[in-house]
Amino acid sequence: MSDLPADLPRLHVLRTWHAMWLARIDAAIAAAEQREAEARRGAEVRPPPPAYVVQLGIGTGPPDVGGCPVAGSRVRPLDTEQARQALLDVEACSMCRPDTDLGLL
Repeated sequence: MSDLPADLPRLHVLRTWHAMWLARIDAAIAAAEQREAEARRGAEVRPPPPAYVVQLGIGTGPPDVGGCPVAGSRVRPLDTEQARQALLDVEACSMCRPDTDLGLL
């Protein structure tokens, strides 16, 4: 015993309905796969984080040099030599202490 209708017109309607939903599901799967592939490619080509950054103030205090994850959003990347030069003029981060890593302490 089948739970499908016996007449041909209703069977065609059901087939069309399910074909439409299958196409929508296939499109959603393709879009999700594309997003995941783009995220993987983005992670592969993303440059590594800089070893050191200088955190720029907003006028309320001097900038500081460091490389820890607690740095704010107003940072500029520095290479090792730039960090050494910057530490001659500004304070080192009190948490990650880059002056110790760079041999300036």
